[in-house]
Amino acid sequence: MGQDLEKILVTEEQIKARQREMAAEIDATYAGKDLLLVGVLKGAVMVMADLARELHNPCGMDWMAVSSYGAGTTSSGVVRIIKDLDCDIKDRNVLIVEDVIDSGLTLSWLVGNLKSRGPASVEICTMVRKPLAFDVELDISCVGFDLPNEFIVGYGLDYAEHYRNLPFIGTLAPHVYQG
Repeated sequence: MGQDLEKILVTEEQIKARQREMAAEIDATYAGKDLLLVGVLKGAVMVMADLARELHNPCGMDWMAVSSYGAGTTSSGVVRIIKDLDCDIKDRNVLIVEDVIDSGLTLSWLVGNLKSRGPASVEICTMVRKPLAFDVELDISCVGFDLPNEFIVGYGLDYAEHYRNLPFIGTLAPHVYQG
């Protein structure tokens, strides 16, 4: 994979250190509360697994998969649930865990959907935020890193279902995606 990568933006060590800090913030915020982590598949798998291991307070975990893309590469504007939660979130504190927030459109829809189910709260935690790509206003309670609006891979983020397993976040060399 070495020749496929252009540069490393966030090292494995930086990710681990920030995960510990984020977990401490979450532990303080939700101390004594019923917390449910909701990971957004597939990208959030790495983030949520590592974050959950750093938490000291008990929490539940569940997963959702949503899509706003049709057969093409641009958003269809219609969000659909591919995999819904397995548990009821009524009166629970829900923390959505994301790998990256780009435009925020799908996540904004997801927050509204989850709030309609009667939870005590719905907050967002993300490893990467791209503030320059935002199309909507989102209140994000916990952010790992703010990165430029570049196409990134690693630590759950993929290109054509590859590179998710990299322990760092980086950019691809142009020859990979320009074909």
